[in-house]
Amino acid sequence: MTYAEFLQSKQCKVVSSGFEKPRENMNQHMFDWQKDIVYWALKKGRAALFEDCGLGKTLQQLEWAQSVCDYTERPVLIVAPLAVAEQTKHEGEKFGYQVSVCRTQNDVLDGINITNYEMLSHFDASKFTGVVLDESSILKNYTSKTRTQIIEMFRDTPYKLSCTATPSPNDYMELGNQAEFLGVMSRTEMLATYFIHDGSNTSKWRLKGHAEDRFWSWVAEWAVVLTSPADLGYSGEGYNLPQLNTVEHLVEPRTKSMDGNLTLFTKTAQTLSERREARRNSLDERCEEAAEIVKTDAGQWLVWCDLNDESSKLKSLIPGAVEIRGSDTPQDKADRLRGFTDDSIRVLVTKPSIAGFGLNWQGCHNMIFVGLSDSYEMMYQAIRRCYRFGQANTVNVHIVTSTAEGAVRENIERKDRQRADMTAEMVRHTKEILRKEIRGTTRDVIEYNPQVEMKIPAWLIA
Repeated sequence: MTYAEFLQSKQCKVVSSGFEKPRENMNQHMFDWQKDIVYWALKKGRAALFEDCGLGKTLQQLEWAQSVCDYTERPVLIVAPLAVAEQTKHEGEKFGYQVSVCRTQNDVLDGINITNYEMLSHFDASKFTGVVLDESSILKNYTSKTRTQIIEMFRDTPYKLSCTATPSPNDYMELGNQAEFLGVMSRTEMLATYFIHDGSNTSKWRLKGHAEDRFWSWVAEWAVVLTSPADLGYSGEGYNLPQLNTVEHLVEPRTKSMDGNLTLFTKTAQTLSERREARRNSLDERCEEAAEIVKTDAGQWLVWCDLNDESSKLKSLIPGAVEIRGSDTPQDKADRLRGFTDDSIRVLVTKPSIAGFGLNWQGCHNMIFVGLSDSYEMMYQAIRRCYRFGQANTVNVHIVTSTAEGAVRENIERKDRQRADMTAEMVRHTKEILRKEIRGTTRDVIEYNPQVEMKIPAWLIA
């Protein structure tokens, strides 16, 4: 082996393992840029779509899944959060796809099937030729049982598609998990190739200085990172987010000391346990403030909470409010979520962990967070249910916290800055590579119009 061959063998290249489908045979409702992305993903065979909310990931994944079904003549499984399955079925009907909502393997039909993550243990992965992970950010926790189950279960599935809005802020581990699910590279191999321990803290990894460009080039071989079609050189007309109006409401809790007596000053919570205690101490005040805010607009409202006691209190204070709790049956949850989508429910009270992922609620533009948890992703996803492309109104986000919860807001704001920075870096490093890969069939051609007769030298003729 020569030295050049040795260097070539060390390059991390993602081998395409899919097939080609002519764009003219794809769903007529798709935009050209969506067809190009699906064409690219089908050709790759295993790919990720990191597209912002409202860019039509559902239509793209349905076209991808149907194409795999047609090519292999075997069923494909879409795995999604509980609340999203019925919505995907409805979207499929609108665009001409038949989608079967399944709870066990016995419900599976030929074509596209969809279930929720909680039901995966009731399915046999070997029966499917392709799998789609909708809201695949569930893979972000590299120690979770669900993450391990998904990767192991679909390790031998030939065709894979992973779809989510954006990876977690500054969380390269999630990118490693996405790559491992797709069979591109294991998470540990990715870390060893491109990253280094940051000091003595072995849980912190940072990109090697010389490897940054190579890392993002590698990501661009299997993932589309998109905040707007303009990122890939398409027209961005119509893809402008509306104004986001964030209003913070601070309430003063009737604080009690350890002996149960009222205290004069409120102590700012620092630790996680102190923040939880502060939330409980201000529960009544925050819920009362939220109920007053709902009165300011007669339209639809999303009221997000984290505690069951908050949910019960809010339902009792807001006339006509409908509550969705974790203990409700899957059918009851689906019916109430559909009711809010259809505008038959005006005020919905629930948790981001229940309804904060995947749902499209552009018809609503008012929401309230009755307190903040430390999960930035939960808040980000909850806001994006309404704040997304296609929203015609200014989105009003009200945050009701107590004066003792300042540290939580600072943590959320810090993570938001990290998310924006990481997304910008991903787009900056990958857009040129993706433009070439996805729009590879597009060429700028200059018409040649010869005006002078070409004469070949005699020596060349000889």
